[in-house]
Amino acid sequence: MTILVSGVIDLDPAKRDEALVSARPYVEGALTQQGCLAYAWTADLTIPGRVLVFEEWESEAHLAAHLAGPQYRRMLGHLQAYGITTAVTRPLEGTIREPGEEPAGRPRAECCSGRP
Repeated sequence: MTILVSGVIDLDPAKRDEALVSARPYVEGALTQQGCLAYAWTADLTIPGRVLVFEEWESEAHLAAHLAGPQYRRMLGHLQAYGITTAVTRPLEGTIREPGEEPAGRPRAECCSGRP
């Protein structure tokens, strides 16, 4: 079962864009870690200073290895330099491995319902 991580990081709004650009090696490094299927940081266009986080890991063990490793510790140090004020992440079990749309392109609510 995959593990999805959704989160927000709030930084000094004047430094957010620089923080994202200079974080590229940390994002790319995470993408090379065993079990990492997706790892992205992006600017929230509605809240100054906010970064949206999305991760997908093959398993809880892979995520735990990432969180315990040097790549993650270096990333935390990087964020400190950009005035981090908030960091909240929520790991969720992912059970759906199919597109969330019907053939006609209409969204399907059940893609996110947690059904087995």
